[in-house]
Amino acid sequence: MASSHCWESPPGGVGEVVDDFGGLKAYVSGSAESKAALILVSDVFGNYLPELNCKNRSLVLSKIRLQESPELFPFITGFEAPKLRKIADNVALSGYLVVVPDFLHGDPFDPSNPNNRAMWLQAHSPQKAFEEAKPVIAALKEEGVATIGAAGYCWGAKVIVELAKVHEIQAAVLLHPSLLTVDDIKEIKCPISILGAEIDKTSPPELLKEFQQILSANSGIDHFVKIFPGVAHGWAVRYSDDDVAAVRSAAEALHDMTHWFNKYLK
Repeated sequence: MASSHCWESPPGGVGEVVDDFGGLKAYVSGSAESKAALILVSDVFGNYLPELNCKNRSLVLSKIRLQESPELFPFITGFEAPKLRKIADNVALSGYLVVVPDFLHGDPFDPSNPNNRAMWLQAHSPQKAFEEAKPVIAALKEEGVATIGAAGYCWGAKVIVELAKVHEIQAAVLLHPSLLTVDDIKEIKCPISILGAEIDKTSPPELLKEFQQILSANSGIDHFVKIFPGVAHGWAVRYSDDDVAAVRSAAEALHDMTHWFNKYLK
């Protein structure tokens, strides 16, 4: 059950932070009376990389690899990322109760120490987050929610796919996904939208097109696959507010995501 304890006016959003929503700290936005709910799952970085776009991405990532400038990236955990909270607030305006759980437990991946990637993933596996998401879904149902969708960014997309394999959610959206395989996509059991980037070594357009072919072969699963031109991995939640094109692309991704949920959750 969701805890009533919260902090008023948390940074980066108009919702509230609860200490216990299905066992996890979470940012919650929208009406508690809503019968439709969304779960948003962050990427691994939290807010370490707030403004990666196609113009500065290579320079910034090279500095991370060289461990030259870790001070460039403020330490804010995934569910606290201001842009992710703004996304939650915006989607909530369409009539949803939106929950952003802290699946990272205040411990996002530290890109200034790339050598700890395997260790970090072992401690923060998508499978573990998948199991932790089940009580969150149960808490939503206790609140009277009838339909539940979920969206995940990068690492979070793998968590969403695990939920989509076992009928835990009624609709799914993946944004610049990572860690996914063809076998994962074959097991999807709910309508799914995949929004990818043209510039993405993690999930290149060729892989997303293969996902699309697999989903097309499964006539029982509605799907939508879109590759956004001129943007890099992370564009939907990490962009500079001064980059007009980046802001426009992120807004388009938000619109597509909201439209998908409106189609299947209402």
